[in-house]
Amino acid sequence: MEREQENSLISSMKKVLVIAPYSYLPFYSGGQKSIAKFLEYLGLQVSLTVITVEDTDPSLTKNYELIPLLKKSFWRYIDFRLVKKITAIVQSGKFDTVIWEHPYYAWLAFRIRNRTGIKTIIHTHNIEYQRFRSVGKWWWPVLKMYEKWAFKKADALFFVAPEDANFVINEWKINEAKCVTLAFGIDINSQPTDKANCKKLIAKEHQINADEKVLLFTGVLNYKPNLDALKLILEEINPLLMQTGSFRYKILVCGKGLPAEFDLLNAYLDKNIIYTGFVADIEMYYKGADIFLNPVQTGGGVKTKIVEAIAFGTTVISTISGAIGIKKNDCGQKLIVVPDNDWKNFAAKVIENSQLINDTPESFYQSYFWGGIVEKAVKS
Repeated sequence: MEREQENSLISSMKKVLVIAPYSYLPFYSGGQKSIAKFLEYLGLQVSLTVITVEDTDPSLTKNYELIPLLKKSFWRYIDFRLVKKITAIVQSGKFDTVIWEHPYYAWLAFRIRNRTGIKTIIHTHNIEYQRFRSVGKWWWPVLKMYEKWAFKKADALFFVAPEDANFVINEWKINEAKCVTLAFGIDINSQPTDKANCKKLIAKEHQINADEKVLLFTGVLNYKPNLDALKLILEEINPLLMQTGSFRYKILVCGKGLPAEFDLLNAYLDKNIIYTGFVADIEMYYKGADIFLNPVQTGGGVKTKIVEAIAFGTTVISTISGAIGIKKNDCGQKLIVVPDNDWKNFAAKVIENSQLINDTPESFYQSYFWGGIVEKAVKS
């Protein structure tokens, strides 16, 4: 029934306008990449135009037109001039659907719908109030009311995580017929064949011995949930791994935005931890790693790095909270989930699974390949 709803809903799209409220090209975070790839593949199926922030790089777009209408300032979120501007674009372009990435612009979305009658979809990547509550923002109750109002008024809702769709259906009594789950996807549709070579390349780059396992953590490190996870690796997980004595490994920490007080993790060089900074080819690191570490416990939404790590054939050890939204049955033995805060068990699973060799199941690629996600959604 859900697939029929998706097909009916999206197959009616022919000319689509998307509002992306922040810069996403080039992408550095999972959220940015999710938008970029969704639009890239959607543009293969429909006539697509995207309105976004002026510092998005137009040379990186694929399969759609970009209009850099939004200013970089925070005040763009309350720019009432956008009502007239976007209304004019909708009417002159004869769009049949507008998709709003995130619910932040809901006030604007419904003003434009009132003027044009255009089908209005909110593509939400998380339940936003839950994410901001988890990182301690005092104003989350206001966002909760706004978000609930937006979801009730939208013509349709796209969710990344099925848990988020179920939440709004059961708790907010949102009409199930207008809720569609579209997973975060990947660009490949089969197990990579160059994993061994990638491991050799990163081992050479970072002077890792052939008998040492490569453990990976990556993310934008000035984002609190990622920084908290890094602290757990430094203070909880790594000390337990070091206690084993016989387990030889290095932990690679990749990502931009590490706060200055961490001093590039120089204090941990003799504790098996290497900070790489931002790496241009993160795919090579995913493929070269033996284990991906995901001790994330806050932030909400699907952790896109889990999807990417498994796609590139790397086993993920994750907390329960960190694995929310992942289709675990499709992951086979490539996703090992342990209870939150059980770091002794977490470390034990890292050691145990670093010795195992198993492939990512074919069902995973069937569920998470971007081409399949969009094709199945659009195909009537």
